[in-house]
Amino acid sequence: MKYLVCISKAPDTTTKITFSDNDTKFNESGVQFIVNPYDEWYALVRALELKEKFGGSVTIINVGGADCDPILRKALAIGADDAVRINTNDSDAYNVANQISNFAKENAFDVILTGKETINYNGAQVGGMIAAILDYPYVSQASKLEMEGNTATIDRDIQGGTEVISVDAPFVLSAAKGLAEQRIPNMRGIMAARTKPLKVVEPIDSENLTSVISYSLPAEKGQVKLIDPENTDELVNLLHNEAKVI
Repeated sequence: MKYLVCISKAPDTTTKITFSDNDTKFNESGVQFIVNPYDEWYALVRALELKEKFGGSVTIINVGGADCDPILRKALAIGADDAVRINTNDSDAYNVANQISNFAKENAFDVILTGKETINYNGAQVGGMIAAILDYPYVSQASKLEMEGNTATIDRDIQGGTEVISVDAPFVLSAAKGLAEQRIPNMRGIMAARTKPLKVVEPIDSENLTSVISYSLPAEKGQVKLIDPENTDELVNLLHNEAKVI
């Protein structure tokens, strides 16, 4: 079984977010980047667990520039067999999906995994687009994945319960919390990652279907209003007219 895991970079969760170019780009100056947690903790680790149980290979893939190489090395240290970076920007979800789909088609992967979303943009688009381009089944936000031969049994958490799905490979899956548990790379893995192959592939011709008009930060939180516990009328009035929760 050949697994392809899509990896993206995300700013460390302690990063102070600012924008540049008239609020059209995320300001990366001085930012420490990490592997997007949904990609690393759930998609990658579950692919590795299945490979360790049944055999096969795990390839990680990223669309981006040379600044993404450190996160690919981190994923290699966790246990991926090899890495691919498609050498183009990741500013548009369709372009990213198209680049990954082309590589996946040429190399006949059985299972393609993505995180359910990136923690910085929360787009949750790429997995579904890859499936559409390749005409593969797509299962979103999976919390459990088991394989038996060529058939997968997948759990999805839904409101009030769990949906259980059966699907045959090849398919695309987006990984949610619960699919696996985070792995910390050990020293052997870190040393091995230095010599594992990291292949840089030039992009195919592909258009961007969307462009960012602007980003904005949420409004600053207002000051806390303290209400006398005896003044319930004022409390009810504020909850109804200002907070609009009752």
